[in-house]
Amino acid sequence: MTRRFALAAGSAALTALALAGCGGAVQVEPPTPEGTTAAACVKLDGLLPRSLDGVDRVESTPKSPYVAVWGSAEIALRCGVPRPVTMAPTDQLTEIDGVGWFPDPRTPTLFTAVTGEGYVEVTISREHTPGNVLADLSGPVKKALPG
Repeated sequence: MTRRFALAAGSAALTALALAGCGGAVQVEPPTPEGTTAAACVKLDGLLPRSLDGVDRVESTPKSPYVAVWGSAEIALRCGVPRPVTMAPTDQLTEIDGVGWFPDPRTPTLFTAVTGEGYVEVTISREHTPGNVLADLSGPVKKALPG
């Protein structure tokens, strides 16, 4: 099945738009990072696991080094997104293996890694355990986007 996804402008929340047909790549709108963040995101792409919480990585469209998808969009990662608009300077991050993760209070399936090189957004369907997914992603995120 193909699931189409789009990023809601300014909210950094991945929202399901439609479920259509069989086969094909999962559509996810890639972010447009620049400079050192873009380079770090390309590095991250090469470090991400092929399998995550029991589902394999699949192709996304448009093809982008800033997007990774596992399963039928059960888990989607976007590297180089803007700072979450719902994140206040006083908010506490959940630290997992040295990476601070911001859980979006409005969208309980959306988490953003806050690093010295930029932000990495991960959407995790309710079929998966966020702690497991974020633990598996923290190592690659820390290696590619230190700080």
